[in-house]
Amino acid sequence: MSDDGSSKDGGLGSLDRAEPPVKLSVPSAYDAAKGWDEKLTWVPGSVRTLPVTTVPGTSTVAVMQVASNGYTVTARSGSSGEVAWRSTPWNPPAPVDGAQGDGATGEAAEIPDVMGFEQDGKHYVVAYAHGMRDKDDLHEGVEVVRLALYPADASGSAVKPMREIDVPVSADPGEIRVQASGGRLLVAWGDDGQFPDSSTAVDVATGKTTVYKDANQLLPQCEKALACNSSRVMAATADGPLVGMGGGGFGIPGQWFSDAIRPKQVAATTGVLDSWNGTVYAATKGHVLAGWKTGGRYGGNDSAVWSVHELATGTLTAQVVCDYDVPDGSSRDFPIITSPDGRYLAVGPMAFDLQTKRGICLQGDGNRKTIVLSSIRDDGIAYGAVRDDSIGSDTDPVPAQLNLRTVTGDPKVLSVGTELPYRTTPDGSGVFITRTTDTGIVVSLRARR
Repeated sequence: MSDDGSSKDGGLGSLDRAEPPVKLSVPSAYDAAKGWDEKLTWVPGSVRTLPVTTVPGTSTVAVMQVASNGYTVTARSGSSGEVAWRSTPWNPPAPVDGAQGDGATGEAAEIPDVMGFEQDGKHYVVAYAHGMRDKDDLHEGVEVVRLALYPADASGSAVKPMREIDVPVSADPGEIRVQASGGRLLVAWGDDGQFPDSSTAVDVATGKTTVYKDANQLLPQCEKALACNSSRVMAATADGPLVGMGGGGFGIPGQWFSDAIRPKQVAATTGVLDSWNGTVYAATKGHVLAGWKTGGRYGGNDSAVWSVHELATGTLTAQVVCDYDVPDGSSRDFPIITSPDGRYLAVGPMAFDLQTKRGICLQGDGNRKTIVLSSIRDDGIAYGAVRDDSIGSDTDPVPAQLNLRTVTGDPKVLSVGTELPYRTTPDGSGVFITRTTDTGIVVSLRARR
């Protein structure tokens, strides 16, 4: 099997089966002997992102490979391993100073990345990179994030981007965030958190960009708030930006505001400054997850209320009381994840079934240990790890499996060393990511049993 996954004749097609799949210890729902692997030998030992993605609503898995004259994107179809298409070499802008990281100190490198997303029912793959455009001995150049957009259903061995867009930015390495959780691409930059303070929305169908220079000016409620600095654009939607106000409160300008959609048991304001209650954790697949403080004006130890709302209207979909702290600022401890069909949504120790409108809290209670989720299948089977603050950081986490169709999640411990899926696909397959000392990153897809 060649590193780039091509067949022996150099064309597109099924993988060369001469080399058996990489040996993995996977959960019982997956067939360890059925699937495919692709090696990414170019990825440094410490990185901020991994150039591997799934495309929402499809079984496509795309990876980025380095080439002699740029980078290529390869898209494979489901568990068959068939190469659906491969891009022509793509040239990102020259890396900014410090992008290489520092192996001695463990500082992560900033590398080009790839992401699958959906806009208005159409599926795309975007390659993106942070760097300097037109910099040479006579010119300072322009700092940008370059986006190269491909239709997810492309075909052929030399697919060119349907569109390339350069978004001007000003950021240090590691401060770039690209996401499409609201249905539009959002390029954000300016600090280390998950939601930096500067951002630009991109409509990939038209190429139109919308710059949000000052998020504090986007929601009229911010003008009346006693504390409303450090507001952020949390996602870009077809109806405008989802804005999280500094100090509390969130909404889409001209569409809805958090005070009108808060759970009934939650007060409108909180804290000594009577700030708007409600903090966006993140958005995904047409929904937004929010946390609400219940401790009153002077705070307290009451558990927070966490709720899921429809992104377009703010309509409350599901809620749960969970003793997981509502975050301040732009940082988030865990990514928000969903099942491929969008029925299940989770973040860290909380999970929601949006069909039954039920939430599950997996936060530890002094006896029961915390379980942090990492991926969910369409059948409600979820995978994660037991979080134990009493053990050393060099100890392997204990893998766990849950069933989100039950009231408690019915957690079960898996054998130590079991690899957990990084992503799951609509056909039931799991994408696994492993790192080896001799080959770097190995992307493995294993079919469902």
